[in-house]
Amino acid sequence: LKFIYETFQWGAKSLKNLRIIPPGSGIVHQVNLEYLSRGVFISGDQLVYPDSVVGTDSHTTMNNGSGVLAWGVGGIEAEAVMLGQPISMVLPEVVGYRLTGSLPATSTSTDLVLTITKNLRDLGVVGKFVEFFGPGVASLSIADRATIANMCPEYGATVGFFPVDQRTIKYLRQTGRDEHTIKLIEAYMKQAGFLIDYNDTTFAPKYSKVVELNLDSVVPCVSGPKRPHDRVQLFSLCADFKKGLCERASFKGFGIMPEAANKEVLIKVNGDDVKLRHGSVVITAGLVAKNAIKAGLKMPSYVKTSLSPGSGVVTKYLENSGLLFDLQELGYHVTGYGCMTCIGNSGPLNEEVSKAIEENDLVVASVLSGNRNFEGRVHSSVRASYLASPPLVVIYGLAGRVDIDLQNEPIGIGSDGKKIFFHDIWPSRAEVSELEESFVLPQFFNEVYANIQNGSEEWQQLKCPDDQLYPWDSNSTYIQKVPFFDAMELQPAPVKSIKGAFALLSLGDSVTTDHISPAGSISKVSPAARFLTSHGVVPSEFNTYGSRRGNDQVMVRGTFANIRLTNKLLSKTGPRTIHIPTGQEMDVYDAAERYRRENNSVIVLAGKEYGCGSSRDWAAKGPFLQGVRAVIAESFERIHRSNLIGMGIVPLQYLPGQNAESLQLTGRERFTINIPSDIQPGAKILVQVSDGKAFEVQCRFDTEVELTYFKHGGILPYMVRKLIAI
Repeated sequence: LKFIYETFQWGAKSLKNLRIIPPGSGIVHQVNLEYLSRGVFISGDQLVYPDSVVGTDSHTTMNNGSGVLAWGVGGIEAEAVMLGQPISMVLPEVVGYRLTGSLPATSTSTDLVLTITKNLRDLGVVGKFVEFFGPGVASLSIADRATIANMCPEYGATVGFFPVDQRTIKYLRQTGRDEHTIKLIEAYMKQAGFLIDYNDTTFAPKYSKVVELNLDSVVPCVSGPKRPHDRVQLFSLCADFKKGLCERASFKGFGIMPEAANKEVLIKVNGDDVKLRHGSVVITAGLVAKNAIKAGLKMPSYVKTSLSPGSGVVTKYLENSGLLFDLQELGYHVTGYGCMTCIGNSGPLNEEVSKAIEENDLVVASVLSGNRNFEGRVHSSVRASYLASPPLVVIYGLAGRVDIDLQNEPIGIGSDGKKIFFHDIWPSRAEVSELEESFVLPQFFNEVYANIQNGSEEWQQLKCPDDQLYPWDSNSTYIQKVPFFDAMELQPAPVKSIKGAFALLSLGDSVTTDHISPAGSISKVSPAARFLTSHGVVPSEFNTYGSRRGNDQVMVRGTFANIRLTNKLLSKTGPRTIHIPTGQEMDVYDAAERYRRENNSVIVLAGKEYGCGSSRDWAAKGPFLQGVRAVIAESFERIHRSNLIGMGIVPLQYLPGQNAESLQLTGRERFTINIPSDIQPGAKILVQVSDGKAFEVQCRFDTEVELTYFKHGGILPYMVRKLIAI
């Protein structure tokens, strides 16, 4: 990765207004919340205006928890913004989410956010803003609010916003912001009418729709086993997991035969990851560990554990409170500051465990306090993943299994031979509050961020190029010049219809950007592995798809390479498809290349929520390089739809009540999509099928700007032509 980091340093040296926070500093949105976020800006003429942020991580929304309007965009759109292009959107509906009451003693902010995620995903808020209000918000810390705002992509909204109140101002002091800045923010917010009192009953904005939740009703829960919004009450998880084992393969089921399901219970592997961001849940997890050790409980040897704080501040107050020692005693050592296990960088499982899983086709489980749990995301061998609060992650780790009834079964046997139950090691809210007040201090924030720009010794010793233009290294397997502009002409080509296209894949609901462009490990039998091997890279140095994003040759081969991908053209799961003209089964990349050689266009058929998950621009760049011209889906996630348009791929949506099944599409037909040269945003266009059927779809160009991008072949060619014309 040295080569990549040197490229970052070159960028900071060669480009204006680009600041690089060195690697190992923390998760970008937490560093933003704790350090970078300003609250307000002052322009050259002393005009004060609110801070805002767009970021290429979908969880940029976390900053809405402190009253800074923030949302994620695709990397393609961000590149255009950095070149001066404004962001466009359709004026969104704003859903008001009223909170009342207060959280029960055994419920955490994670339980609350999983409840909200389920509620809002059921309501349907894709492309909408959500604003939280009501007296219940006053009882939530900024850490709690940031947790709710952070999960915004999982419930589908563009933002989950919390207006500024006095608790926000207190947080700015707690995180070490200087007093002059804090007073300016407070004065501006008051003057502009942005500083609110959540207990003020006269505060009643007009929303498009209002939903309500009493915090007293929130119970401990988890989400899974394959989607963040599939919420399960904590004490129902045991029955839910056992039931899902034998149900048909689906978002809840694994399609295991009953006799095999009994075997699953005997051989358990928990991938157990605590991702600690901040606040009371961090302290609670540490106290659970402390109480467990005091009771004589130990972590089972087969449980893989890791601890990934969101920033160095978390480690500081865990160290000073003594709780880091307790977590380490159970095996939770700090692995680094970043996304880690949540994005698939969990590292290998024990060799014997991996062998047992593969030979017996086992369903094994992970429990993590991250954001996403799509099948195979945490680790390709782990099919069941549950999102839970950090203290629950520790408890499930100690139990060593997810098919445990925590309400009635003991977690384990203590050193005195007594059964230790859930309630025996769960700390009181008073204990948590006392430690939080004592150890989450401004001095820790100041210590961590005072020298953050310096980075590690390794960072300081890097030697970046001095060239004004980037010096491409043709031998690098990490960074190569992209081919997106190779065939570009000064004038855009006329809009063309798509004629006689084959379906490269036929997919179902909730196909994530992880399915389309995985970020985790590179399989040794994949097209990407064959490419790397041919360039002298040994398997131990394959690294991950995420680390190879600078090499289009690796990434195009990694597109649709997720081993948990379900393609309806096949009767099995995996990164394979059918080359329709010959009926041959092959890797998706190989099929795409064959269609290209034969001068055949390809499209993708999909269901609901296509492109959910990470704001991964390679989930659009990869299909573009595979020759995909259009995606026909029942619905699209916001950022991915934008990314498709940014690459010149047409997002087409079935009309209400229609889908591939209702239209009796097998995916083996040929499709002609008539795109008129004068197409308008939201227009309906005709799709003709080779078997004689025809149906209309809605073209999901939602604005004139998006339509302009498409006519230029994508946002990047548009920006180049625009810059040339200046």
